[in-house]
Amino acid sequence: MNHMSIFLKNKVLKENLKSVYVALFNGENEINQSSYKRQPVAFIDPVDGQTSNTADVLFPIAGESWGSITHIGIFDSSAAGNLLFKSPAEFIKTIDISSQYKIPKNYLIVRLK
Repeated sequence: MNHMSIFLKNKVLKENLKSVYVALFNGENEINQSSYKRQPVAFIDPVDGQTSNTADVLFPIAGESWGSITHIGIFDSSAAGNLLFKSPAEFIKTIDISSQYKIPKNYLIVRLK
């Protein structure tokens, strides 16, 4: 068998997206600047194998250039930890000094196919 039931998809998402953190990437590398910090994120209860963030996710105001944000990841820890999901960002945004990266409520969608 190679297809998960909706019940199992929802269960996997609910159990694995507790106490998780959003990370920003320049290609393959997570941002590595002193003003950057992964941000906690909470998700709504999954429906049909899909969930999204319950509130805006605001990263710190950049104290230096972070470059172009090309990918977004979800980790199980605020530092180090395991990468659970990673996907290209819908829009590439360059973060310079005094800029802030924001993921609006319901825009961070995690879906199991």
